[in-house]
Amino acid sequence: MDIISKLTSEFSLKTWQVENFIKLSDEGNTIPFIARYRKEATGSLDDQLLRALSDRLDYLRNMQGQKNKIIESITEQELMTDEISAAIENASTLTELEDIYRPFRPKRKTRASVAKAKGLQGLADIIYAQSDIGKTTEEIAREYLNDEVTDTEDAVNGACDIIAEMISDDPAGRKMIRYSCKNNAMLVSKAAQEDLGVYEMYADYSEPVKSVADHRVLAVNRGEKEAYLKVAVEFDKTVGIGILKNLHIKNNSQFTELVERAVEDAYTRLIFPSIEREIRNSLTEKADESAIAVFAKNTRQLLMQPPVKNKVTMGLDPGYRTGCKVAVVDATGKVLDTGVIYPVPPHNKIEEAKKIVKGLIKKHSVQVLAIGNGTASHETEVFAAEVIKELDCGVTYMVVSEAGASVYSASKLAAQEFPEYDVSLRSAVSIARRLQDPLAELVKIDPKAIGVGQYQHDMPQNQLSKALDGVVEDCVNSVGVDLNTASAQLLNRVAGISTTVAGNIVKFRQDNGMFSSRQQIKKVPKLGPKAFEQCAGFLRITESDNVLDNTAVHPESYDAARKLLNICGVTDDDVRNGRVGAVQTYIKTQGSSALAAELGIGEPTLIDIAKEIAKPGRDPRDELPAPLLRTDVMSIEDLKPGMQLKGTVRNVIDFGAFVDVGVHQDGLVHISQITNKFIKHPGDVLKVGDIVTVWVLSVDVAKKRIGLTMKSPEKSNGN
Repeated sequence: MDIISKLTSEFSLKTWQVENFIKLSDEGNTIPFIARYRKEATGSLDDQLLRALSDRLDYLRNMQGQKNKIIESITEQELMTDEISAAIENASTLTELEDIYRPFRPKRKTRASVAKAKGLQGLADIIYAQSDIGKTTEEIAREYLNDEVTDTEDAVNGACDIIAEMISDDPAGRKMIRYSCKNNAMLVSKAAQEDLGVYEMYADYSEPVKSVADHRVLAVNRGEKEAYLKVAVEFDKTVGIGILKNLHIKNNSQFTELVERAVEDAYTRLIFPSIEREIRNSLTEKADESAIAVFAKNTRQLLMQPPVKNKVTMGLDPGYRTGCKVAVVDATGKVLDTGVIYPVPPHNKIEEAKKIVKGLIKKHSVQVLAIGNGTASHETEVFAAEVIKELDCGVTYMVVSEAGASVYSASKLAAQEFPEYDVSLRSAVSIARRLQDPLAELVKIDPKAIGVGQYQHDMPQNQLSKALDGVVEDCVNSVGVDLNTASAQLLNRVAGISTTVAGNIVKFRQDNGMFSSRQQIKKVPKLGPKAFEQCAGFLRITESDNVLDNTAVHPESYDAARKLLNICGVTDDDVRNGRVGAVQTYIKTQGSSALAAELGIGEPTLIDIAKEIAKPGRDPRDELPAPLLRTDVMSIEDLKPGMQLKGTVRNVIDFGAFVDVGVHQDGLVHISQITNKFIKHPGDVLKVGDIVTVWVLSVDVAKKRIGLTMKSPEKSNGN
């Protein structure tokens, strides 16, 4: 297999791009490093495309390995032919390979293998040949009687079993039936019990296999797993049998009826059940890939939410019986104070709680409150809004998703980070920090626990973890990490830094004080030259005398960057104070291509250097719309159809998006209500964190359901 040609074609890339990527990857370079610092080699391919390329490369290499094993196995059996060899070489999927190898695969005990052991292969060959040999079937069968085959009926039945397996093993028949099934079969589900609950719409459901929506595949799969549904693939049996007859019935002879019998047996017992499993697996695999892609996209958007920087923050972790846990953290996330208040039922100690919260706000100059969205969230939000109104000092609040907070709070990591606090108070600290810097806090939690997607617990967990880990790694490296404040968990997500090295960095920092330069990290135990090359550009040191240490300029490009600054007469102080206009002017005057050649670097690297010099310590998240902070609160009872609201997109799924409009329950904007234009997926126009204008369509207080639209009523009415 020419893997390079295949990747070049599939991804519409140049041969040199694929060759260079494979070489860089095989040399142990990470995806973030290749995407950021080897743009010349790949033609500036981004991290997401590089990950897709890497996954496909792994698949093709695995398939090549399988081809080699199959060739070796068939050759050892002395059954290899030029035709089989060519078929293996031309196979483009693992399914095709499996079809080719099926007749040669060592089989467990089957009806056909039992018949062969009884010496009936010769009889099967005669019947399958369908030639007139001047004897009756019974006369021929009698020649194959022995101690194990005592009558002609047994002999013929055994021969038919062998023929059925021969037909089943034929790749051509399977391929044609598989193709026909994929285009004409139906995915069907029936009720398996009376009360179906959320699966009611699938009580008597069918949809073409070729067009069934991914989220419905996952829904019926879960319904089947939970024993609410019976699910099957239905296909016209006469069509399938007809395909096999066309391939295996050679003429109208005395054996035709027996071969037809074997054809029907092969289809019913061997081929269709196998293809049904294949189709179900294929649908599930495609649906899983789609759901994982949505989950990964949502996770990326959640992690890249703009931080609420430089604000003293109070985290409130709501609760009824156990009270609302309170934690105040300074602008860097350091814990200043903690406590517990009881402003909601059953305690209702509202005035006492107000006194405590107001005291903490005044004592620590708290600027913003972060309220967890779990149990008692709405009541706590009402309480917080009252406190803000009474203080009237510019304090705002935001409801923060606390998905995974309890997992983190009870973890060994949280215990190491906050040994002096109990589990509930750790959660309040985490909620406060999530508002200050979502990325830095959420990397401490298994991405699957963040909860932005559908059916994540039904996904193949290794595949999901790999995808989400890639997203976290890409996000961390695109933002950069402050080497002197980052936790070990955040450092562990930096390209090239292992768990051990991350711990060593934190220990080195504790033992020797803050890092003063990137070069100093070479002294960290077990951080070798390759690890330094991979990680250095993603680490920031704001305290360094070298201003480039606080940028994404890689140390390997420092000489070129210095030369550029010197040519333009720009000093480090100029860079720190934003006086770098001369650099952009010089690049425009000289031309980026000519200047890059003069500096001995690629043009993409020159452009990146100029961008970094313009904004040292630049955080790409700052360019996104700021989070929607509130001062007042509503309840679901306050919502009325037609009401216009501002909201934050919390989750994007296949059939719509959930939007936080300032009440405890998120509202659903169905895909049909997002825009007047046709869209394949809500993610085409919406992302987690978007601030959107919506109108209330419907409110069901009892079921706590809110229907929203993003279509303006005026425009919809033609006004």
